[in-house]
Amino acid sequence: LTEVPFSALIIGGETGTGKGLVARILHHSGQRAGGPLVEVNCAALPRDLLESELFGHEAGAFTGAKGRHRGYLEQADGGTLFLDEIGEMSLDLQAKLLTAIEDRCLRRIGGEKTVSVDLQILVASNRNLEERVREGTFRSDLFHRLSVFRLELPPLRDRVDDIPELVTHFLNFYNEQNDRYVAHIDPKAMEALQNYTWPGNVRELQNNVERAVVMATGDELTYDLLPPEV
Repeated sequence: LTEVPFSALIIGGETGTGKGLVARILHHSGQRAGGPLVEVNCAALPRDLLESELFGHEAGAFTGAKGRHRGYLEQADGGTLFLDEIGEMSLDLQAKLLTAIEDRCLRRIGGEKTVSVDLQILVASNRNLEERVREGTFRSDLFHRLSVFRLELPPLRDRVDDIPELVTHFLNFYNEQNDRYVAHIDPKAMEALQNYTWPGNVRELQNNVERAVVMATGDELTYDLLPPEV
């Protein structure tokens, strides 16, 4: 995927599987790496604010709009727009987003002129978008427009062979962050990590490794440094 041009892609997977990291890898190793990467969490913004942030607005478009604001779509022109938790976007905004993708242009709130945009769209959701389409809470036309490519990230419990490499990566990172030297991991601790079901996926593993590095008194990540549930 990093070697071919594509206009849109859906990244699926449970919370904590690394969808945001995959989006950054796809952008920075792809053909639009020289352009901007704009990341938006659709669930973190209320509907009215999300519309303004996505499409921008002109001065005086609404109370408090004192100047022109370039929205995220404009900011991502020439690069990539990553919309996380797109399943939480309202139906009317989905329709407006689809129009912008299809026409490659948008109109700021309160604006009279259209603005051209050329960007790659990456979206992610921890909810099954196909089910949302069947429920009527996600537009089928937008879903099919975004489904140029689809990636489904497996939960960590289904790829336990990745855990040793992930632990090593996080150890190196948090050693540097905290000026520590935890260079080894006790085999009993590694066995526990690989036997745990990881409901929080890679993010939960990362947090546990960080905690262990901070609490370690020697150069080994030992079994007693893991939380009781692990």
